[in-house]
Amino acid sequence: MLKLLLFIVSFFLIGIIFLRLPEENVGLSSFATKSPVLGSPKSAQRFLNILTAFGILIYVAIAVKLNLTNV
Repeated sequence: MLKLLLFIVSFFLIGIIFLRLPEENVGLSSFATKSPVLGSPKSAQRFLNILTAFGILIYVAIAVKLNLTNV
């Protein structure tokens, strides 16, 4: 069960990292003007930062738990 959750979180993090664009790129800006899904580019970037940090914490916690149970 934990391995499946770790697998899902891994792909979730890969997807989130692909959504994060460099500041010079106007990808989020142009997307935000066309669709109100993410809101303004600044709030979208903040939301993606929080989501990425939360995903990383979950990933590390599950990885530690799996390593401790396999010892």
